[in-house]
Amino acid sequence: MNVVERLGAFRARMEKERIAAVIVPTADAHASEYLADHFKTRQWLCGFTGSAGTLVVGRAEAALFTDGRYFIQAERQLAGSGVTLMRMGTAGTPSVEAYVSGLCAAGETVGVDFSVISAQYAQELEAELAGGGIALRDTGDWFAGLWTDRPPMPQAKAFVLEEAYAGRSVESKLAQIRAAMREAGARVHVSNVLDEIAWTLNVRGGDVLNTPVVMSYLMIGEADATWFVDAGKVDETVASALAAAGVTLRGYDEIDAALAAIEPGTPVMIDKRRLTARLCAAMAQATAVQHENPAFRIKAIKNDVELANLRAAHIKDGLAVTRLMYWLKQNVGKLPMTEISVSDYLLKLRREQTHFISPSFDTICAYRANAAMMHYKATPESDAAVEASDLLLIDSGAQYLEGTTDITRTFALGEVQQEQKMHFTAVLCSMLNLANAKFLYGCTGIGLDILARGPIWDMGIDYRCGTGHGVGYLLSVHEGPNSFRWYKSATRNEDTVLEAGMVTTDEPGVYIEGSHGIRTENELVCHKLEENEYGQFMGFEVITCAPIDLDAVIPEQMTARQRGWLNDYHVFVRETLLPLLEAQEEKDWLVHATRAI
Repeated sequence: MNVVERLGAFRARMEKERIAAVIVPTADAHASEYLADHFKTRQWLCGFTGSAGTLVVGRAEAALFTDGRYFIQAERQLAGSGVTLMRMGTAGTPSVEAYVSGLCAAGETVGVDFSVISAQYAQELEAELAGGGIALRDTGDWFAGLWTDRPPMPQAKAFVLEEAYAGRSVESKLAQIRAAMREAGARVHVSNVLDEIAWTLNVRGGDVLNTPVVMSYLMIGEADATWFVDAGKVDETVASALAAAGVTLRGYDEIDAALAAIEPGTPVMIDKRRLTARLCAAMAQATAVQHENPAFRIKAIKNDVELANLRAAHIKDGLAVTRLMYWLKQNVGKLPMTEISVSDYLLKLRREQTHFISPSFDTICAYRANAAMMHYKATPESDAAVEASDLLLIDSGAQYLEGTTDITRTFALGEVQQEQKMHFTAVLCSMLNLANAKFLYGCTGIGLDILARGPIWDMGIDYRCGTGHGVGYLLSVHEGPNSFRWYKSATRNEDTVLEAGMVTTDEPGVYIEGSHGIRTENELVCHKLEENEYGQFMGFEVITCAPIDLDAVIPEQMTARQRGWLNDYHVFVRETLLPLLEAQEEKDWLVHATRAI
């Protein structure tokens, strides 16, 4: 079936169930950002492949709500589908809830699958709809009957992440979570969030593409813990390691029964912003203690072992990106290249590194105007030939046993227009400003974001996304609560104080539709500087290690201080990577690529 036919079949189900509108979020049962293929119901129904968006299907119309990263992509992919693009964050665009309310009359019903939305969202949505006399109903999963070739639930094997990489034992993590439970007055804690569960149990897997997690649930008691996971994913090594830490195993599908069996009145710590409405309903007899999952913030502060490993991972990863840059500079215009073939070559270089596991997300390799789409992914239909001119943006990363990486470089491949160089240099200055910030403890991402946006705002332009996000340790490449962005949203944690050990990306950009896109990204580790009568000063350590293309830089556009920062960074890159290169030609090139300006 094509999209129009799928929407027709979906509306037939709506009519049968007497539902006026249905909300189809980009979501799974685990509050995940990236989904296993089994849960990509919104994508299947409307054809939009971006990682964020909410589809609303009414009886006669449908709309997709997505953010500025995907406006160009969504407009193209929705063409001819009958689905209207709603540009979130722009003037005149209603909220999802307001739009849904407008599709229904008093006495009608809106449906949504309670197994993939949070309990808090279900409560808020129900209250908002009730104001117009509209009911909210749990539809359950309709797609089992509509999506005939739906991928099955993933069944990748779990593996133990040894303490040499994790830096802490499972017992110590459980003890810290239990301390938070006692402080909150809870006797049980339930989590459905996959990266938090993987971090707590020192396990990793492969159930989500490029994110090494295991589809599961975790229930922690005062003296026991239970991991709900398909038995086929757990071998004897994993089971033994968890048993030694006091963790027992039960089947993935047994979570509902386990929650229903909790003794009435038992105080259970849950985060209703993330635990699904279905699971909250299953434990209705317990006393819910609303509390942010303790692992959420604990894991964001990397321990000394994790930080040492991450530095090693970024050296390996930077070596791969540097070798790609050298290969591009030597061969563009001589060898046939496309966005996909360049991306494949970078993957080959990463696979040569020890302990490589997978990419950390789908590589964005975007040439010329394609780079104006922030989350562009080349397909056989869009795969552009890469030529000896203009700019090529590559945003990529990898998963190693030593951690997760995320790096963006924009390369000048021959003749580059003056406007593009001006934009490239502004982005570079923005990135350097934030990386070299010195600030008092207590600052948040909102407080520092303007340091990055300043040089770009000075040009009268902006980028419709955050400046940076937290990064997990062999987990999700996008991790909260730390981030850099200038505005506060209901779903993020921009008011989070930056703590020593937090890892956050620094990735401002310029995106000119129909022309070019530029982004330069390094990862930063927050750390302590001096402490005096004014308080504790903080700063950042840059751990990304790869050259920035000087062929697109206008030195005169930079201040002397910014040039000094760039030169210092290139000394770090050169001294770190030069001993790792074998060919003299590569060594000579790297010396030139990291020259002082």
